[in-house]
Amino acid sequence: MAQKARKDLAKSNTSALSSLHLGSLLVNLLFLLHHFLLRPRSLTLYLVLSIPSFFSQFTLERTGRPRYDPASGALKSAGEDLGAAGLTEYMFDVVWVTWAVDVLVVLFGDWAWFFWGVVPAYGGYKAFGMMGAARQMAGLAGAAGGGGVEGAPPVNRKQRRAA
Repeated sequence: MAQKARKDLAKSNTSALSSLHLGSLLVNLLFLLHHFLLRPRSLTLYLVLSIPSFFSQFTLERTGRPRYDPASGALKSAGEDLGAAGLTEYMFDVVWVTWAVDVLVVLFGDWAWFFWGVVPAYGGYKAFGMMGAARQMAGLAGAAGGGGVEGAPPVNRKQRRAA
C-alpha cells in the first residue's frame, strides 16, 4: 500500500514538473521572441525579476523530482510532495506571478514590471503575520511559565466552577 502511494506521488510530481517546465518554456520564449522580433522590452528587468522564478523552479525540480535506481529502474525516492502547502506553494506562486507579469509586459510595455511588486509585498504581509503570531505565542508561553502568582488552572469542571 505504501509503495502505491509513493508511485502515485512520483507520478503526480512528474506531471507537475512537466507542466511547470512547459509553461516556463512557453512564457519565456514568448517574451524573448517578442523582444527580439517585434518590440524591445527591458532585458535587464526581465533577467533580474526572473531570477526568483528560476530559483524557485530549480528548487522545485531538485526536491520534487522522483529518483529511480539506474540499475533496476525501481523507485528510490518519490520526492517531496509538490502539492503541499507552505513554502512549496509560495514557490509556485512566485513562478506564476512572474509568468503573468512577463505576459503583461509583452502586451502593455515595460511599465507592467511594477506588478511584480506583488511578490515582495505578499511576502512581507505573510512575514508580518507570522511575527505577530510568534509574539503572541511567546507572550502566552511567558504568562503560562509561572510568571504569575496564581497556580495552574483548575483541571476538572468542579474546580473551574469554584475558581
